[in-house]
Amino acid sequence: MAGAGAAGLGLASCSRGDTGNDDGGGGGESDGATSLTFTWWGNPVRNENTTNAIAAYLDENPDVSIEAQPGEWASYWDRLATQTAGNTAPDVIQMDMAYISEYGARGALLDLDEYGLDTSGFLEGTADSGVIDGTNYGVNAGINTPLVMVNTALLDQYGIALPDDMTWTWDDWLALATSITDASAGAVIGTSAIISNDAMISAWLRQQGKELFLEGAQLGFEVDDVTAWLEFQQRFADAGAMPSASQITEESSVAFDQSMFLTGKTAMAMYWSNQLEAAETASGSELTILRFPSLDGDATTRKAWYKASMLWSASARTENPEAAVAFINWLINSTAAGEANLAERGIPANEEVQAHIADLLSDPQQRVAAFISDIEGELGDTPIAPPPGGGQFGALLLRYATEMLFGNATAAEAASGFYDELTAAISGS
Repeated sequence: MAGAGAAGLGLASCSRGDTGNDDGGGGGESDGATSLTFTWWGNPVRNENTTNAIAAYLDENPDVSIEAQPGEWASYWDRLATQTAGNTAPDVIQMDMAYISEYGARGALLDLDEYGLDTSGFLEGTADSGVIDGTNYGVNAGINTPLVMVNTALLDQYGIALPDDMTWTWDDWLALATSITDASAGAVIGTSAIISNDAMISAWLRQQGKELFLEGAQLGFEVDDVTAWLEFQQRFADAGAMPSASQITEESSVAFDQSMFLTGKTAMAMYWSNQLEAAETASGSELTILRFPSLDGDATTRKAWYKASMLWSASARTENPEAAVAFINWLINSTAAGEANLAERGIPANEEVQAHIADLLSDPQQRVAAFISDIEGELGDTPIAPPPGGGQFGALLLRYATEMLFGNATAAEAASGFYDELTAAISGS
């Protein structure tokens, strides 16, 4: 769904001031006050934090008004694509690495550097996440990494031990998930599906010296790699260790707190590190976080990475570019913003903010901060942002993978169809 929304932009190249009609550009000015519109996807914890952050900013800037436009991931990108194509994009936009090239290349995002973006306080290596071909379309909102969450209470209930995440392999994930399903007689499925999860197939490929994408809008893997991945995932399906095809399809569009993992229907799932607090709030349980597996049982070869959990961008059509970037600067550099958001969007990239909030972090956020620090020696190179069209990766793989799981295609057929369609998407054909 997200990929379909981003792919549906249908924009001509645009720039600030070239509105084309009287409806464009988000906020404006009235009676001397500056008004901004601000959109993000989130969950109840993030929504509350962001509302508090907005209130703090308005206290400091009484001449500004901000219209909040929160949303859910499943519908966020369709809404944003519609707004952008209709010249009504919000002024300040929470952006994802999967789509920043797509929106940037089509002229939908402002060059933040041109209007005074300040990343001087950022940790080394965290400031350029949103720089595409020399233009800064988005700034890091928080440091993040993919991991596996486990409902330990469910494992304890069925007498199953946690794996050693320094030594477990992908096959161990399958074996553990199978044992959970078997021990519970199917009452709890071992793991939520990762069959179309771009982070997990990326991890699996990186451990084989490959990447999802290469410079020049090229795929960094072959169709045979996808076939092998799908065949491996079919083993989960055959063992009843992951949800059925229909459950996977349904899961792709449910609200965060209604996922199978957070409602206790599965015992493991891949999430991003910043989601731990929201996941524990939604599930009502303390969850264990694990490193994702390696191929050879050595965590130092995992080729883990730090990712910008999300980015702050601004619409190229905003009527108030200076005000939009001033608000973004406040979000990334203000200790008041840090106190409001804490680490729910990831560990702050600004070192001063990070130090300021260290003692304010909740228990789950403290555990995430420790995890982020602990895996530093396991990091590989940071993956590049997907090229335009690459944001469709997950949606396309979901469609072809479920066709396989429904029995309508072999792994090789599904892999070939996916590979060809993704290649066409990133080549613009």
